[in-house]
Amino acid sequence: MMGLIEEELSVVSLENLLGLQLSIPEYQRPYRWHVSSTNTLFMDTYEAYRKGLAEYRIGSVILHKKKQHYYIVDGQQRITTLSILLYCLGDTNDGLLNEQYSSLSTNAIIYNFELLSKKISELEPKERLAYKSYLLEKCTVVKIVTDNEQEAFQFFDSQNCRGKELAPHDLLKSYHLREMNLEDEHTKIKIINSWENKNQQALEDLFKNYLFPVTQWYKKKDGLGYSSDKIATFKGIKLRSPYNYAIYQKASNLFIEQTNTNGSIELLANQPLNQFQLTQPVLAGKRFFNYTLHYAELLEKVQNKIMDFHNKDQIPDVRSGDIYIKQLYESALLFFADRFGLEFITDTVIKQLYTWCYSLRLVMTAVYPQTINKYACGNHERINYGLDLFTKLSEMNEPEELAFVIFESINKEDVSANLKKYSEIWNFLYG
Repeated sequence: MMGLIEEELSVVSLENLLGLQLSIPEYQRPYRWHVSSTNTLFMDTYEAYRKGLAEYRIGSVILHKKKQHYYIVDGQQRITTLSILLYCLGDTNDGLLNEQYSSLSTNAIIYNFELLSKKISELEPKERLAYKSYLLEKCTVVKIVTDNEQEAFQFFDSQNCRGKELAPHDLLKSYHLREMNLEDEHTKIKIINSWENKNQQALEDLFKNYLFPVTQWYKKKDGLGYSSDKIATFKGIKLRSPYNYAIYQKASNLFIEQTNTNGSIELLANQPLNQFQLTQPVLAGKRFFNYTLHYAELLEKVQNKIMDFHNKDQIPDVRSGDIYIKQLYESALLFFADRFGLEFITDTVIKQLYTWCYSLRLVMTAVYPQTINKYACGNHERINYGLDLFTKLSEMNEPEELAFVIFESINKEDVSANLKKYSEIWNFLYG
């Protein structure tokens, strides 16, 4: 039976681990360890050496064994850093450093090499030898080996759910990689490279501040508190699901992909069909990665449209409350563009959605995430109570319908405390 290789499940020394034919899969993320993390690893292992601890456990490593090679599924960052450290201590036999690294990885390796070289240069030659021996012989890892790539991803997923929590988008990456078991290696590499070349903080913000709230708000649900235990929204439909709704979604995605490839439908008008909708479930596997990249690109276009249309004072972003309002505005435009198309964001649409979002800024002296959440669901008592705009947008059949949504007007005397700070907002809405 394919899966865990039980005879290789063991606690091994770093020397034993590095003696394997280790390789880094091409779909792995770049080596990114910051010098602060590298310094911590050095200080922890050096302190263990100075105290004479009989064993220092570094953690676990998950490997996928294929022929005689051991591909690192989890633990790449630590193992690469330890390899750099040993290189600085004179060990030039580590084949892991001979891997082909991207420019992002190479830069991080150089920075950490410079840091560790400086640290090692401060040690006496005799102490360097003793510390090197300690690293190789007394520092240990839990070695988990499988002969099945998908099984390795499963271990990675469950391991991180129990241990140190990864960012939600990292867990989603692991989950959807596991669902790509029918894809060839080239497809995996291409998709993951596209994912890893995106700013990872921007991906985290995309899910936390835009995709998760919007996919909840249009259903009148709570959009707060996105975390690792709320990623089910983006796990989507498994490709092997036999249910009617799943078959319909799979057929729709496949049809659009084939149509975009062949360009055979007159409806296209030389433009590719949009494959994704925030009101529809995502399909597990490669389409999740395409879904994420699609919305990252759409959000960037929406943000550029805002910058082109408004002057800076109309979109304040100094206070935290201002940032929350700005994200709400971006989310509303993103949802509108998702439903109807970016080209249908007219001046009228911008004015309507700006009015709805920034009316809240005028009437509130302080804005918190909870404020935004209540307002988006139509539950804020101060203004536009009962107007769940995301739900209304999800039910519209024509973009022109937005013009018929009526918002509460604001009495100037009621917002006098905010007029000095937000005069440009008032002038845009009522000037």
